[in-house]
Amino acid sequence: MNRLATAVQGTATPTMHHLLIDGEQVQGAGARVDVLDKFRLQPFATITIADAAQVRHAVDVAHAAFHRGAPVAYERGVVLDRAAALMETRLDEFVRTMQAEAGFTQSDATGEVRRCIQTLKLSSEEARRLAGDVIPLAGAPGQAGRLGFTLRVPLGVVAAITPFNSPLNTVTHKVAPALAAGNAVILKPSTHTPLTAMLLAQVLLDAGVPPGFLCVLHGSAEVVKHLQDDPRVRFFAFTGSTEVGRQIQQAAGLRRTQMELGSIACTIVCDDANLDMALPKIVNAGYRKAGQVCTSVQLLLVHESLQEAVETRLTKLVQALAYGDPTDPKTFVGPVISEQAARRIEAWVAEAVAAGAQCLAGGTREGAVVAPTLLTGIDDRMQVGCSEIFGPVVCIVPFKSLAQAIDRVNATPFGLATGLFTNRLGDAFNAALKLEVGGVHINETSSSRVDLMPYGGSKDSGFGREGPRYAVHEMTEERVVTFTVA
Repeated sequence: MNRLATAVQGTATPTMHHLLIDGEQVQGAGARVDVLDKFRLQPFATITIADAAQVRHAVDVAHAAFHRGAPVAYERGVVLDRAAALMETRLDEFVRTMQAEAGFTQSDATGEVRRCIQTLKLSSEEARRLAGDVIPLAGAPGQAGRLGFTLRVPLGVVAAITPFNSPLNTVTHKVAPALAAGNAVILKPSTHTPLTAMLLAQVLLDAGVPPGFLCVLHGSAEVVKHLQDDPRVRFFAFTGSTEVGRQIQQAAGLRRTQMELGSIACTIVCDDANLDMALPKIVNAGYRKAGQVCTSVQLLLVHESLQEAVETRLTKLVQALAYGDPTDPKTFVGPVISEQAARRIEAWVAEAVAAGAQCLAGGTREGAVVAPTLLTGIDDRMQVGCSEIFGPVVCIVPFKSLAQAIDRVNATPFGLATGLFTNRLGDAFNAALKLEVGGVHINETSSSRVDLMPYGGSKDSGFGREGPRYAVHEMTEERVVTFTVA
């Protein structure tokens, strides 16, 4: 059993984990940070933080590796396929790690690994078929005998800055397409969940990624700042808060970025919705990963004719959800990322109830575990109605017309994704055209993501798209080549 697996199973002394530079474990010269078991709130590992010199060294290594040249496209595809196969053999290790450092339940952690495997396979396909276009130059005046085409070429060094709420698959969605395109990657995972990222990096190295093409640096804002200050970093892929995203975007200047930022995700239930289909999907989308998904259903907009039925049925479903210890196979909702986050969620719920909202289920907290909570009677002056909760809380909001529901979604500063339950094609197309979001999912929730689709937002939810095919294009640039035939 390796050191990490032992640590996850709860040894008395937290194990130490370092940086990964040029294929070697390097002790960080900065501070040490404890990684907590999110349910027990006890340290089970410690990471060392990179200082400025180590960040610069990582960029030196990545930049040099890129200029030596990436493996050819076919070989990049083979390596990513090999990584997907290795993930299958190490599934249990990843699950145990995420249960501890992310507080994921068995089902959430297993789902994260399964999706990671798909993302690696999709990225391997994109590595093999990355291509440009033929330009019909002969169709322009005076260009007879001239040929033209485009190439898609990698950018160089990509910085991937990733969040705690998807410590494996979101990381993979940034790292795997970057490698597929031929870039070198410097990964800076969340200090809440660094060990899963390190396990993924080891899988990729074991699969054959050249060591200089993947570095992992631990740290917070200072590490990101050092990366921003180095012009050799050509692309920033970031998932996190809108506030931090703005800072990274401003510092990037003319360099390219992909930003997946905050959200207040809504799902609309029209008066003709099939509740037998809709409600189980809504429960899963509202409470999986303890509601810590950018597209988790926060505002459930329900036609007023169905409000009573939805409240009654949804209350029973939410009250039946098991919550607590993520290592218990029966648990559906585990802890949120920290006790501080749990206290904030608890305070927002209490504030809403004090202002007139009704708590139909949950509303309590123990440690970092917030009971799955269902509110009704909220308004957009309450924190739960105007700010991203990022916890296991769903708020029912009635509406009179679809136009009113669409206006409510568009009134938020965010625009990531919206679900809509209806069987009227006209309403579905109308909503798809008018909702100011990156994704509209008919008869699915806001959290209906498939890894091969383009994924990203608008407005304060950011820009650029994940999904291997789309991310590879984000992380490459187009080069025009022309030939004049003598």
